[in-house]
Amino acid sequence: MDVFGQQLYDHHRGLLSEDFREVGERDDGYIQVYEHPRWYFAPFDEWYPHLRKAMKYVRGRTLDIGCGAGRVSLHLQRNGASVVGIDHSPLAIQICRERGLADARVCPMTRISANKLGVFDSILLAGNNFGLLENPRRARWILRRLYKMTTDGGRIIAETTDPHATDDPVHLAYQERNRARGRMSGQYRHRERYQNLKGPWFDWLFVSRDEMRDIVAGTGWMISEFIEPEGAQYVAIIEKT
Repeated sequence: MDVFGQQLYDHHRGLLSEDFREVGERDDGYIQVYEHPRWYFAPFDEWYPHLRKAMKYVRGRTLDIGCGAGRVSLHLQRNGASVVGIDHSPLAIQICRERGLADARVCPMTRISANKLGVFDSILLAGNNFGLLENPRRARWILRRLYKMTTDGGRIIAETTDPHATDDPVHLAYQERNRARGRMSGQYRHRERYQNLKGPWFDWLFVSRDEMRDIVAGTGWMISEFIEPEGAQYVAIIEKT
């Protein structure tokens, strides 16, 4: 069930109130209230500063993984870039097409390949989408696959949040529970909630800067720079070694 896409599409059709908020459920019962879905449609000047700064690192043919409603893809396309936007959500991709994204495809991350999508100069994991890598083992597998899908000067621009930058006892207890189960602290099991709909459970990976370095090591990539490193949310610029 496309719970995430349904929220976006209802906003796209003008059906959501101004005070509506996206809601997620963690597997310990914690309910997280996020932004209004309009955030997925926000123009460039409303983005967080670290993501605006990250756009200067995008070059050449670009793959936007988890493109949502096309916020980043459409910005790049309007500025002359060749962009392929992919998402697992059919409704999100329908929105991207309706909004004018020239190349938007339904494609789960596990099915990406050079044969299917071609070769890219830049890979985007915006909107905390480094989390789509789910866990360290899967992350390294996908990073190696992305290595084969990129040019010699290929680059990944990846956004995430440091889960350790909290003193909330509920989050700290959840992280301790994860570690006791052999999981990373920020390996959050999560599902989307909307009205009476519940999406499937999936892992969403949040990592510190050191944890990201450990994951990237040995995959053919290296972290060259962090943008806005003083905050919990940040962007990593990842280059080929």
